[in-house]
Amino acid sequence: MTTPAPHSAIRVHSAVRVRGVCPVVETPFTADDEVDFDAFRSLARHLAATGVRSVMFPGFASEFYKLTDAERDQLTVILIDEMHAAGDVIVVASVPDHSTRVAVDRARRAVELGADMINILPPHAHGPSVAAVRAHVSAVLEAIAPVPAILQYAPAQTGTALDADIIARMAAENSNLVQVKVESAPPGRLISALREAAPQLSCVVGHAGVQFIDALRRGAVGVQPGCSFPELYLRVWSLWQEGESDAAARLHTRMIPYLSYWMQSVELIIAAEKEISRRRGLIPTAACRAPARALDAEELSMIDRFSEEFAAELSGAAPPTTPL
Repeated sequence: MTTPAPHSAIRVHSAVRVRGVCPVVETPFTADDEVDFDAFRSLARHLAATGVRSVMFPGFASEFYKLTDAERDQLTVILIDEMHAAGDVIVVASVPDHSTRVAVDRARRAVELGADMINILPPHAHGPSVAAVRAHVSAVLEAIAPVPAILQYAPAQTGTALDADIIARMAAENSNLVQVKVESAPPGRLISALREAAPQLSCVVGHAGVQFIDALRRGAVGVQPGCSFPELYLRVWSLWQEGESDAAARLHTRMIPYLSYWMQSVELIIAAEKEISRRRGLIPTAACRAPARALDAEELSMIDRFSEEFAAELSGAAPPTTPL
């Protein structure tokens, strides 16, 4: 596999921000364990057609830790080409590498390829100190400036311990740190604290949007879920923006039993979302690269119930969602 040439149109916009629903794009694999690039391109086009205004890749939901550097590059180029052609959809390129040097190189490469924003996952192996985490994040921010960045705070996945004051100092030192993806459990208190400590930062919530409504009440401006049913999150967001907060909460409450079960582990929700994507015809197979989490009979039955309960919303029979 050859490394793709840098994207020809590098876009740098200081006002670029994630807002609304920003799906993390999954990586389709063939039955032979190869990346299915054609399926990825088709999936990207589907996501653009749903009305999302931003996407992120590669995250935990993308199985980034199972991809080669060349695969990550090629998939990133495909995503950028498709999203920019579809109407200037923002592409957030994630840099989850633990090594500072590798992360800096990866971030610069993503900018060269045409990414609009960089998502920084702090180093997480072997519990680095807060000082080491700050140095890592600052190095990446300085390397890509003035391209805007999102700090992904996912303590359950990384073991990183940060607070609002530390994040506020990082943002004060690097003006291109403009958003935080909050995945602490629960995320609400940190979102509120960040509004006080660093009002120039805006927050999006991750963790499959389990706490989406609470996050919105506290001032979050979006959610980064998986990509197998973005229509549900778009509907919640649209209702909220239209002032129909009770209706948004009711729809979200229907989603909670499924989301809370699937979010028990990263590999579980990856497997569940890929099975949903396969059933919806978004990808040809639900294959995950080994080692992977196999769904048992009851978990497959849960997906049956989910598909039945939300059939109207996912088929387009429910009230339309207006991109906001």
